[in-house]
Order: sequence, then C-alpha cells, then structure tokens
Amino acid sequence: MKKVFLIFICLFSLKEVFSQKTGTLFADSEIKRFPQAWQLDHGKRLYFGYAQGLGCLAILKVWKATKDPKYFKYVEQWADSLINDQGQIHQYKIETYNLDYINPGKILFELYKETGKKKYKLAMDLLVSQLKRHPRTLEGVFWHKLAYPHQIWLDGIYMADPFLAEYAVTFDQPDLIDDVVNQFLVTAKRTYDFKTGLYYHAYDESRKQMWADKTTGHSPNFWGRSIGWWFMALTDVLDFVPKNHPQRRDLIQIIKELADTLPKYQDANGLWFQVLDKPNYKGNYHEASVSAMFMYSYAKAVKMGYLDKKYLEISERAYSGIMKNLIRKNADGTLTLTKCCAVAGLGGSPYRDGSVNYYVNERVKDNDAKATGPFIMGCLYLNR
Repeated sequence: MKKVFLIFICLFSLKEVFSQKTGTLFADSEIKRFPQAWQLDHGKRLYFGYAQGLGCLAILKVWKATKDPKYFKYVEQWADSLINDQGQIHQYKIETYNLDYINPGKILFELYKETGKKKYKLAMDLLVSQLKRHPRTLEGVFWHKLAYPHQIWLDGIYMADPFLAEYAVTFDQPDLIDDVVNQFLVTAKRTYDFKTGLYYHAYDESRKQMWADKTTGHSPNFWGRSIGWWFMALTDVLDFVPKNHPQRRDLIQIIKELADTLPKYQDANGLWFQVLDKPNYKGNYHEASVSAMFMYSYAKAVKMGYLDKKYLEISERAYSGIMKNLIRKNADGTLTLTKCCAVAGLGGSPYRDGSVNYYVNERVKDNDAKATGPFIMGCLYLNR
C-alpha cells in the first residue's frame, strides 16, 4: 500500500514538474520567435498594447518562478522603450478613454518594485488619472471605450479593474477598492444569464446598439474568450481585495458558480468552443484562448483557496487537451499554440453584430498572446 501511495505521489509531482517545464519552454518559444516584446502577438510596431502587456505579464511570472534574469530583462526592455523619464507612454492617448491601454500597466508594479525607477510610478499615475475621469454607466462601471458609449464589456473589466485594485493596495488608496468591487458586482448583474449560468460578452445600457437586446441590453451570444477575461479578472482581483472586505465573499461566490457552470460546456477532450454553448454550429471550433484562460483561472482559484481541490481536475483536463490537440512542436524545439481567435468585438466599422456566425468566422492564427499568456501562467499555477 505504501509503495502504491509513493508511486501516486511521484506521478502527481511529475505532472506538476512537466507543466512548469511546458510553461517555461513556451515562454522561451515566444522570446525566440518574438525577440523584442513589442513583437508579441505578431506586433508590427512599438505600442503599449494590451496583448503585449498580457504576454509580458506571463513572462514576468516565469521570471519569478525560475529566477532567471533574462525574462525580467525582456519585459524591462519593452517598458523602457515605451516610457520616458517623465512617465509619458509612447502613443498613449488619454483622450480616447480606452480600457485596453490600462492592461499593460500591470507589469509596471513589478518593474517599479525591482528597479525603483520613478518613471514607472509616473506612468501608473497617468493610467489611474485616466480611470478617475473615465466615462461610466449610470451604475458606475467604466465604458469599454469612449468610442463604445454606455457599454460594459467583459474584456474591459479584465483590462482595468485588477490594475486599479493593485494600485489601490500598492499606493494605499483603499477607497478605490470599493469602486472596483462595485464594478464587478454590477457587471455580474448586467451580463449574467440565469438560464445557462454563463455571461454575455457585453451590455449596452442605452439599448441603442443593433447587437443589444432591447429589453436586457445583452449582446446575443456567449463568446468564450470574453468569459475567459471575466474569469481571470475575478481570480486576479481577489489578490488585492482585503480579506475583511464585506463583499469579498460575493466575488468568491461568483467564481464558485462559474466554476460549476463551465464544465457543462467543456468538451470530452478538455477544451471549450469559440462560442461556448453552440458546439454543433457549423464552423465552431475548439479555441485556444478560452481553453487556456479557463485552465489558468481554475488552477489559480484552487491554489488560492477560492475553489475546492476537486476543481483542479478541470484545469488538468484543459492542459491535457491543449497539449494533445492545440500544441505543435516545431523542428527548432519551440512550441506553437494553434487555433487562437485573433480578435473579436462588437459594433465598429465594419459592424460586428455578435452573432454566432460572426464569432466563428473571425480570423484564426497561431501564437496569439491572448492565448499564449494565459497558457504560460496556467502551467505555472498547475505546478504550485
């Protein structure tokens, strides 16, 4: 009996070791194919992009796990090329009130802590100055962009609110925490679907958008990655919501309910579809970013104690599904993550109507940082 138990422990430990090795190898693969961090997500120019920010956040997590300075230097070089000594950010335009600009700011906390460079603090202050003036719905939630008035997108909650919560804790502005928590709770109320237990991609307070239901304001479908953004935002923001906050339990309850819902839509191979509840729709496919985001969120929620350990199996199934079905090993030893939705949104020009047909026909590519970043971080959390 003792021998069997030891074999089980060894196998479990090996799985954890392999997941960290996979995450580190994938980080190395990203650096090899994108020698400069601005090239992440197939970037063509120096830009303070949310996808590059997510990719760099994952690289910083690898640095913390391995202590190898090359990962830190990769991210620091990008930040230094973007931010001048006055804290001004290359091509950042506050007047657009775009939440996507906020997400790269998440890497600045670690850079400021390690280097003490004042310009990183100044850049964070600049981003917070945007959020303090950012237009909001009547219930106090940030508009996704000035160009998308009265709209809450699940994407935007991930981009801005965990950053604002970390700023509140780091620089002792606790009043900002109540603001952040309110935005999560309002977003949950306005995007939740009682029938499926899922969350709609967006909500239009004005009901003026063609994609918006005139009664509820909901967008019409459950885009996988948008719920991935939402799940990651929930697990990340709790790092900064004090344990004695009166509504912390409400956020954890949202995580628990979502964790119970998502396995209903997980395919037998461990993956999720581009549109979660339409597996038989022609052209729908197992999409990498939603599968990686859910893998990360389950693993982190278990490790942080928000979910029971039994939920780790869901993350492990996702990891196995990604490795078997979406990862390709290249001749040079690098890894490629396939079937990543390049981008999806609502409104704009040409107009994006939020239909299933729209989502399943958006461009697909390999090694999109919106998939590779969560995959790397998920591997690390499976290892802890």
